[in-house]
Amino acid sequence: MKIIIDAMGGDHAPLEIVKGALSGQQRLGVELVLTGHESAIMDAVRACGMDALPAGVTIRHTAEEVSMHDDPATVFRKKKDTSMGVGLTMLKNGEGDAFISAGSTGALLTGATLITKRVRGIRRAAMAPLIPTTTGKAVLIDCGANAECTAEYLVQFAHLGSFYAKSMLGLENPRVGLLNIGTEPEKGTDLQRAAYGLLQQEQDINFIGNIEAKEAVKGGCDVIVCDGFSGNVFLKTMEGVGSFAGSALKGIFKKNLLTKLAALAVMPGLNAFRAMLDPNKVGGTAFIGVAKPVIKAHGSSNAEAIENAMVQAGSFAESGFIQQMEQYAATLNGRE
Repeated sequence: MKIIIDAMGGDHAPLEIVKGALSGQQRLGVELVLTGHESAIMDAVRACGMDALPAGVTIRHTAEEVSMHDDPATVFRKKKDTSMGVGLTMLKNGEGDAFISAGSTGALLTGATLITKRVRGIRRAAMAPLIPTTTGKAVLIDCGANAECTAEYLVQFAHLGSFYAKSMLGLENPRVGLLNIGTEPEKGTDLQRAAYGLLQQEQDINFIGNIEAKEAVKGGCDVIVCDGFSGNVFLKTMEGVGSFAGSALKGIFKKNLLTKLAALAVMPGLNAFRAMLDPNKVGGTAFIGVAKPVIKAHGSSNAEAIENAMVQAGSFAESGFIQQMEQYAATLNGRE
């Protein structure tokens, strides 16, 4: 297994990216390629206490990087030698099995679409993390790749999410809900109303109607369908509430001796709760619908997040999911 990592992408690049990549390489025993400015990467390597690259780790030098201010639609035409673009090209050419970046989501989606290409028949790739619910887990699709969508895109997200839930959660007939401000068919904007009408006509998915965010968190459905803007707000709100609740409870348990003793009993459970909503524990999210394994790590990823993203990248690459998705997409095209 060879994993390519954009060493220059993310808020804490390159130090945290390199630190996590080296730790992950040692833990997993994979080959590793770091793309980016060689001197900056080597400075980070030395900051990790190493004088040279470990065996199995190489650097692909690039002179440019994608910034958060670059226009995703034009960045790869204007900048030909970016750590993100070169990494995606290596993936396309078979020089690695998976690619990870904590850089701009929009640029990564554009690059994955233009360079590594989408699965044939998929109109838009989407990010579909597994989020914790009261009853287990649910697929959230899309969580930020496509801020603007059409109703037809949401229908395809429903199919992709349903297929992903069958594959990753082992559900035979996953319940698909459309994220909305109410359950009535007439609720929401023109987008939600149009998508609702189209989803009702779909025979190959178990569409249960609109679902409110609070019911989705309670496990009211197995696949939560939404545009990337709404999904990103939903996901980050969950992360924020988890962090807030954990901190608030920690403060309560520190009040006196009695509460401190109680904390000893509940702390393992509390830590497990916080971990479920900690993006650094999750690591990253695969682009569903891209023809190669591309993992988007959180923009503020630390070393732990990158290491966990490597675990996820390896599992995703070895799962055969993309090949299964290609076959599934072909059946959808045949139906259309």
